[in-house]
Amino acid sequence: MKKKLFAVCTLLFSCTLLLAQEVQYEEYDLDNGLHVILHQDNSAPVVTTSVMYHVGGKDRTEGRTGFAHLFEHLLFEGTKNIEKGKWFEIVSSNGGTNNANTTQDRTYYYEVFPSNNLELGLWLESERMLHPVINQDGVDTQIEVVKEEKRLRYDNSPYGQLLPVLGENLFEKHPYKDPNIGYMKDLEAATLEDVKAYNEKYYVPNNAVLVVAGDIDIEKTKGLVQDYFGPIPKGADVSRNYPKETPITTEKRVQFYDPNIQIPAAGLAYRTPGFKERDAYVLDMISTYLSDGPTSKLYKKMVDDKKQALQVGAFNIPQEDYSMYFVFALPVGETSLDTLISEMEEEISKVRTEPISERDYQKLQNKFENQYVNSNSSVEGIANSLARNYMLYGDTELINKEIEIYRSVTRDEIMEVASKYLKPNQRVIIDYLPEEKPSN
Repeated sequence: MKKKLFAVCTLLFSCTLLLAQEVQYEEYDLDNGLHVILHQDNSAPVVTTSVMYHVGGKDRTEGRTGFAHLFEHLLFEGTKNIEKGKWFEIVSSNGGTNNANTTQDRTYYYEVFPSNNLELGLWLESERMLHPVINQDGVDTQIEVVKEEKRLRYDNSPYGQLLPVLGENLFEKHPYKDPNIGYMKDLEAATLEDVKAYNEKYYVPNNAVLVVAGDIDIEKTKGLVQDYFGPIPKGADVSRNYPKETPITTEKRVQFYDPNIQIPAAGLAYRTPGFKERDAYVLDMISTYLSDGPTSKLYKKMVDDKKQALQVGAFNIPQEDYSMYFVFALPVGETSLDTLISEMEEEISKVRTEPISERDYQKLQNKFENQYVNSNSSVEGIANSLARNYMLYGDTELINKEIEIYRSVTRDEIMEVASKYLKPNQRVIIDYLPEEKPSN
């Protein structure tokens, strides 16, 4: 009787927790096409103001890569009403923080302020959209910043070329074949007219979503949003028609040499569906099953038990049109890369051919429940989720119902999806090797 009562209480507590986690929001469009999402949470006197633009590394023409990432930096240069170099000073002097980031699919800018500075956050983002100063001096300055970032994060960082190598070998036609940061020769060849045209095409209200989340009054915020963003002119509709990739049907093996490493890596790479597809959610679960934590299948076997690998991981790298799935390991001692590949394939093969255990399935469900709760535990995280779900998934309400997708995935479905995408004839084997330095 006590066990039954405990089970009932646990269930009720779980339901209460999930209900308490439901995110309330209001969304609407301005006349210029800007989508607005407002989330009120008066539990703390902070507010996040964010704008996500549907523009990323893939939005380029041949010979002009890296523009979206360049703009991540360039749109902090200054505006008609913000002096060059003063953006971060304005934010910090008013008790705020801010940042931006760019992927292959979108660019995200945000500020977090004490809630009495809501209007300042809206003004800053409206200035970025309406009045950016784009001149040769700013472009030259930020190209140098991007060059230094590329040297630091990619060229001179151990294993820093892994993502570019994945893109280069999984895609032949789609712009995902090129790195998000672009090629320096393309940025150096860009004219000021190229850069201005890019701004006019993509950084427009009808290609963006504004999220205001935190300690706000909804009706007052609507008025402020209209005042600051309503007058911004609508841009031309953005259309995309990227080439489709031919399915990978034959295993390929490639080598890449990195001068910054001493320990090689063995990798298995697969092209998988875009993150909106149900199968992408299942692949998330497979990667967690294989390598998330010390009791995961790959880690326990290759690192703990057999002492073959220093590190092993499986990652579903989400992208809008196609995703990338990557399994890799670093060897211990004289362990060969072929041994690592064989051991990784053995575990992937088990997922393809037999359902995972009920115990492992429940562990997966618990992990994804925990991730769901944590992702909505801060106003800043909620703002990001609302923007992403609307802009990239076309469904803002995913913030409250995405967990249901993971809950509905069955053990048999995990097996079926692994068999569909993670077969040997659909992979690229990557030998990621130290580059031998020439002897003097």
